[in-house]
Amino acid sequence: MSAFAFLFFILSNFLLSSIGVNSYAESYERLFDAWTTEHGIQFSDHTQKGAVFEKWVDNHIYIKRVNALNLTYTLGHNRFSGMDSADFGNWLNRAYSPPHTDYIKYYVEVRVGGLPESVDWTEKGVVTPVKDQGQCGSCWSFSTTGALEGAYAIKTGELASFSEQQLVDCDTLGNGGKDHGCNGGLMDNAFHWIMKNDGLCLETDYPYVSGSTKTAGPCKTSCKVVQGSDIETFVDIKANSDEDFVTALARQPIAVAIEADQREFQLYKSGILTSNCGTNLDHGVLAVGYGTDTSLGLEYYKVKNSWSETWGEAGYIRLARGSNYNAGKGQCGILMEASYPVV
Repeated sequence: MSAFAFLFFILSNFLLSSIGVNSYAESYERLFDAWTTEHGIQFSDHTQKGAVFEKWVDNHIYIKRVNALNLTYTLGHNRFSGMDSADFGNWLNRAYSPPHTDYIKYYVEVRVGGLPESVDWTEKGVVTPVKDQGQCGSCWSFSTTGALEGAYAIKTGELASFSEQQLVDCDTLGNGGKDHGCNGGLMDNAFHWIMKNDGLCLETDYPYVSGSTKTAGPCKTSCKVVQGSDIETFVDIKANSDEDFVTALARQPIAVAIEADQREFQLYKSGILTSNCGTNLDHGVLAVGYGTDTSLGLEYYKVKNSWSETWGEAGYIRLARGSNYNAGKGQCGILMEASYPVV
């Protein structure tokens, strides 16, 4: 090969490589712009946009790599795609507080036998549509209202949407509560506050606004609590027991705490999550059923989240079922701290 031909060969490959890189970059930019539009993402300046774009591209590549493995779950873009693991962890870490133990706790007895093979409370008219906590660490209030909505609907035959904002504003240290508004809370604390308040107001009478204000507001007392929403007591399910958990879940939806700060949870799209997602509880959600996916050959718990319908399976996630995960603590620690109200 002549020197000229060799030089031409090198330059041609360089140009093709450059075109390929630029093509990828342009493709990423188009996808990124579509993502920002879909989720209403705004930036203060080009520096911030560039930083978010870099994290988005890294997540995009990660999604493609994981999905290529044909696992029991798939990942996809959602409103958290512009966050790296540190960003997402910081967003979550203020949402769930360690439990308090200065009041009586009640435990459910195991009653194994005669349980249905599967339960899905979303098909029984006792679960409200998926909600969105927005930019507020109020997951604990959504988990609480979800459990109350289920218990109330099962008892009365009427599905009502209860007010998370009332809990965020009023279940605070200054109002006789123990939770911290947008800075975290605990479902048992909220159940206890509802007991003292003789019930909770409807969402329509005390609408949720902290998702956009990013803070709690003053406690309003003008709304009227719903008759029959008063909690008589609440039950803490025996920790790390799949039998107790499923026995309770067959009766009604359950408020649960999980660890949700792992990348697979952040970017979860569909399927049964079987990846290692930890047991450092940082997020309150609602267990609404259990069953078996015959196509995957796996049992699962069905869980309602409060990150809108754009996340996961229309706002839900299926976690692999069983006490064989995390040394008996369940997938993402779901068996560690579960409870439900009795109305």
